[in-house]
Amino acid sequence: MLRRHFLQNIPALSLLFAGAANNKSINAGKATIAATPPASDRDYWVKLLQKIASPIVAPMSQGLLKKTMPLELSPTWDKRPTDVAYMEALGRLLAGIAPFLALPEEDSKEGAIRKQLLLQAQQSLQHAVNPHSNDYLNWGSSTNRQPLVDAAFLAQAFLAAPQVLWHPLDAVTKERFITRFKNMRQIPPYKSNWLLFAAIIECFLLSIDEAADATRINTAIENIESWYVGDGWYSDGPRFHFDHYNGYVIHPMLCEVLRVNATKGSSSDAKFKQAYKRMQRYAYQQERFITPEGYYPVFGRSSTYRAGLFQPLTKLALDQALPAGISPAQVRCGLTAVLKHLFIPATFTTEGYLCLGLVGNQQAAIADSYTNTGSLYLTSYVFLPLGLPANNPFWSAPFSAWTQRKAWSGQPFEKDYAVDY
Repeated sequence: MLRRHFLQNIPALSLLFAGAANNKSINAGKATIAATPPASDRDYWVKLLQKIASPIVAPMSQGLLKKTMPLELSPTWDKRPTDVAYMEALGRLLAGIAPFLALPEEDSKEGAIRKQLLLQAQQSLQHAVNPHSNDYLNWGSSTNRQPLVDAAFLAQAFLAAPQVLWHPLDAVTKERFITRFKNMRQIPPYKSNWLLFAAIIECFLLSIDEAADATRINTAIENIESWYVGDGWYSDGPRFHFDHYNGYVIHPMLCEVLRVNATKGSSSDAKFKQAYKRMQRYAYQQERFITPEGYYPVFGRSSTYRAGLFQPLTKLALDQALPAGISPAQVRCGLTAVLKHLFIPATFTTEGYLCLGLVGNQQAAIADSYTNTGSLYLTSYVFLPLGLPANNPFWSAPFSAWTQRKAWSGQPFEKDYAVDY
């Protein structure tokens, strides 16, 4: 079944990259993605979010995640402790679904899903830092650096939805998180996007008026800014890497670090605005990654993170600050098409967890040496727009073609040029 799925769609994949297409192939491409009603799109996203999130927070809310989550490791696993997977799963998941959890309560099917997931998330957070829980997480050491990454995603989740994920926690749980976040200072970050992991943890502490390590914040800002190579792209370290890490980490975390610092008077608002403008430029390009049929180019490391690469685009949709020339509806429609290609039944295990790979369960070989089942939940960043209410134009506007769909069907579309900021 999966093989047939790929073979049927191989011709469609060529449209963006071949550089030309005849009318017959264009018409066939149009037929593959139907224009669905806006309410149907939101319903699909909410149900997909629930499908991805429930296998993590439902068992962990009872202290059973380590017991129930089957652990799949990369074929080239680098021998780090395997229990880092559980913090990866929780941190990455919550960072993406936090805005959805923060919406007001409502008497509806969606409201019931949100209420249940929120309660499970809050209970999971208690287990994460409770040394007496079976689901107490691995908080790392100077020789086990991975937890720095996923503590950062937890901090990002707290910053995204403090009113539902942080403030309701009991005093003991809050103190445990603060202590463990401060203990992250024993872990030196690599000179790469990892600098932002150290910085965002400190920024969360700063946001709740705890003493923050300014050096870890400033080092990240100074290095990332120095690695800007132009036209919306940062280098991930001194040497440029052509991959999706500008989406997975760099743009969103840098902007969040600068936002918190500007709010607290530790950095200028001008720095934040410049970084945000660069993120808008990158997101403008990301929207053009989506082919007429709803695929995107797969390149570089961490392809198993799937739709998490669109975080700048989804973050700007959530902020209602999409680049000029891109409508909320075209982003919704393009990403809906992408999700329907990615999350076919075979992309999930029989227990409901994500599989290593991109589409289906036959691609474990693309997993990097640090990739495990928990790593895959970074894809949850695609769900950021679900933090917008159903009556927002992102969800309520009628079907709209995205840029490549317009371009390859003969419709007018906006020209593009490089920028110099």
